[in-house]
This record gives sequence, structure tokens and C-alpha cells, in this order.
Amino acid sequence: METILQHAQGLVYALLHLMPSPYQHASLSSLLGLFLEAQGHPVPQGCQTKSASALSRFLNHSEWSTRSVLRTTRHQVLQQMRVHLPGSGSPLKVLIDLTTLEKCGKFRHLGDPTE
Repeated sequence: METILQHAQGLVYALLHLMPSPYQHASLSSLLGLFLEAQGHPVPQGCQTKSASALSRFLNHSEWSTRSVLRTTRHQVLQQMRVHLPGSGSPLKVLIDLTTLEKCGKFRHLGDPTE
């Protein structure tokens, strides 16, 4: 049975494989290294392997497929959920991070309940 480390490594390698250029591959690798370091350094200024401007360019201007990254991550998470389904009586807790969604305008379902 694979460990959580092996699953995490598989996801990281799959995401790195999605990067269209060696420069983007290196930038993602540097960002992931910062996240794994967890030293509280401000991103991207705390990176020792890439400049802050290179990481900013990667995050804000590079042509890499956000959909592919989300699709690959979703596939890996669902695969892990299938492997580690809780037994009967055990609740399954799922956290959905919506921080990538644009937050502008009004969400019509949060309006006046009488509408």
C-alpha cells in the first residue's frame, strides 16, 4: 500500500509535467519548495532559487493551463478518496477551497429570501 508521501509525490510530478516550458517547471518547483519549507517567508520574496519577479510572472502572466492543474489535482484527490473510503458510520469530511473563484458582483442565492 502506498504511503501519503508517495501519493503527494505522484501529484507533484503530475503537476510539474503539465508545465509547458522548463522555466515554468522550475518556477512551480520553487513555489512548491517554499510551501513545503513552511518557514513563514513571504512568497515569492523568500525564494532562494528564483527571483520574486520570475515567480510573479509565473503566477500572473504565464500561459499554463489552470484547468489542467485543477483537473489533475481533482483526479488525484478522488482517487485517494476511493482508496480510503471510511467505513460505515464514519463521516467523510471534505474541505472545498473556493479562493480561486473570482469574487465580484452579487451571488443571487444570497439575496432577499422572499425573492
